[in-house]
Amino acid sequence: MIRPNKLRQLLNEDKPSLCVRVNSLWPDVVEVVGALGIFDYVEFAAEYAAYDMQGMDNFCRTAELAGLGTMVKLDQDPRMWLAQRAIGSGFESILFVDCRTKGEVEHCVRICRPDTPQDGGLYGAAGRRIGYGSSGHAEYSQALRDVVVAIMAEKRSLVDDLENVLAVPGVDMVQWGPSDYTMSSGLQRGDPAVKEAERFVVETSLAKGVAPRIELETLDGVEYYLDMGVKHFRIGNDLSVLRRFWQENGSRLRDMLGQA
Repeated sequence: MIRPNKLRQLLNEDKPSLCVRVNSLWPDVVEVVGALGIFDYVEFAAEYAAYDMQGMDNFCRTAELAGLGTMVKLDQDPRMWLAQRAIGSGFESILFVDCRTKGEVEHCVRICRPDTPQDGGLYGAAGRRIGYGSSGHAEYSQALRDVVVAIMAEKRSLVDDLENVLAVPGVDMVQWGPSDYTMSSGLQRGDPAVKEAERFVVETSLAKGVAPRIELETLDGVEYYLDMGVKHFRIGNDLSVLRRFWQENGSRLRDMLGQA
């Protein structure tokens, strides 16, 4: 029996979701997040991390045991191989990065969908974790239909064509990406045009019925997004939390040692 897709259920029921990002496949971290009983799913930032296929399998096994859904953020190439192996490991959502055109987004959706006459997807009958215990092609295909497809709205060309992009069937979530947007636009982070673009992405996504997702490092300013109607957030990641702790407390202790 294939487990229900937790993030898909939340989206279908129009309920909010809360996520933690980690840069490691260490299962203990996933268990800690699950034990808190606060978060709905955990995201593995594969775009920034080292990993292997066995580690991906064990990450998803641990999340399932901990009652968490899963998302993976992947590099832009090779999209198809990476995404399908991640889905095969048990990841319930794929966050695609660096899309620049509507055609690329359409391809990302097809990558995740079953290769059936009615779906027209590119995911075939591969014997991976996602298929273990399934009752046959019907259940297996439905699990692939339930995979949540999330797209980073981070390239200027994609944001400029966002209304057409959001018309692509199968796009479930859109996440604003300010760093890539500023780079691809030739802007600096403090430029007012960047905040205007973010608001455009959020408001356009909501108007088109696609869930916007926002990354937060702290809760400063979260009311701004709540007032706009954002319900889906990723808060913090393991490396930034550790870095902030070490920097703040290490600097204080170093100063104390210098005064002794």
